[in-house]
Amino acid sequence: MAAYDCDVLVVGGGIVGLSTAYALTRAAPGTRVLVLEKEAGPARHQTGRNSGVIHSGIYYRPGSLKARFAVGGAAEMVRFCAEQRLPYEVTGKLIVATGREELPRLHALAQRGRQNGVPVRELGPAQIAEFEPAVRGVGALHVATTGICDFPAVARRLAELAGQDGVEVRYGAEVCAVGRREDAVAVRTASGEVLRGRVLVNCAGLYSDRVARLAGDDPGMRIVPFRGEYFELAPERRGLVRGLVYPVPDPAFPFLGVHLTRGIDGHVHVGPNAVPALAREGYGRWTVRPGELAGTVAYPGAWQLARRHWRYGAGEVRRSLSRRAFTEAVRRMLPQVTPQDLIPAPAGVRAQAVLPDGSLVDDFLFVRSPRMVHVLNAPSPAATASLPIGREVARRALAALGHAAVAR
Repeated sequence: MAAYDCDVLVVGGGIVGLSTAYALTRAAPGTRVLVLEKEAGPARHQTGRNSGVIHSGIYYRPGSLKARFAVGGAAEMVRFCAEQRLPYEVTGKLIVATGREELPRLHALAQRGRQNGVPVRELGPAQIAEFEPAVRGVGALHVATTGICDFPAVARRLAELAGQDGVEVRYGAEVCAVGRREDAVAVRTASGEVLRGRVLVNCAGLYSDRVARLAGDDPGMRIVPFRGEYFELAPERRGLVRGLVYPVPDPAFPFLGVHLTRGIDGHVHVGPNAVPALAREGYGRWTVRPGELAGTVAYPGAWQLARRHWRYGAGEVRRSLSRRAFTEAVRRMLPQVTPQDLIPAPAGVRAQAVLPDGSLVDDFLFVRSPRMVHVLNAPSPAATASLPIGREVARRALAALGHAAVAR
């Protein structure tokens, strides 16, 4: 045992990695866990750059991991925030049909929500105004269990709780190499430090496929980054939105469309508009990392995705380049908005797994290999579902740890 620095090495200090570390010590007290995060603090990427919505689970295929973990995770996240005295609010939300052609999809979404155990109320045009007086539509769903919270604060609290149980979180520790032998796994960080454990858990988010390949595993997919571009309503116009307002989503895509969300800080976020990013951390429109861009361009799945969905993508690019076009999308639900009401806000990047045939992986994806567990697809609603995701990943890691102990 003296040869090991820990039992479980967790790569990634976002909300999923920290939830996994927390779950490991709760499920198996005494397990030595070391979390390695390349940034100077937790939750600097997907966790800290979303709209802070606790999703209800209405959108996801019944029986899928996303459906099960989002529905259970939403209720659990609310309890966690209340117990830990973190800011949250159960606001409810509207999903609004702005044209009659969207009503069949709206009804199908209501049926899916009920299958998933989500309470849904169908509204007519007059009833929309009871919840959102400034919003216009031909029909809507009211989903009472949707809420908002501060996910970076949740991640920080998970790190604190895990630390109380003996977990060590090292920041500024970028993993550059991974080795695996019959009796151990080892990583080398950018500083040259080598750390050994019995099992490795890959929660690297935007770099999850790269870490899997470093370990010698073929992930069978590639992360294709999509930048989510946000605006905020000007302070004097925030009163136009009371809570959360979403369009009816396109069932062919995991993106939910341009929506309006009042954050826990009172700001009203508008977006995101989803466009291909030119780097995995391409938060700026002109942020380019040539090696990462070349990897995406060379990937057959990216070309298949573009060929299959170029019309949808062209619309997203048009809204990215034109604030007026972006405003037109918002005005379908909120007619009073003008381009001058929209203030640019920080962007996020979604780590979307894409298969070689161009298909978007539409569920959470966890893959186990000898001494390793890889979290290969965990975009939204992963923050909402982070507590049950953490338990599931921890369960798989502990199973690998048990098998490793038997093998020894």
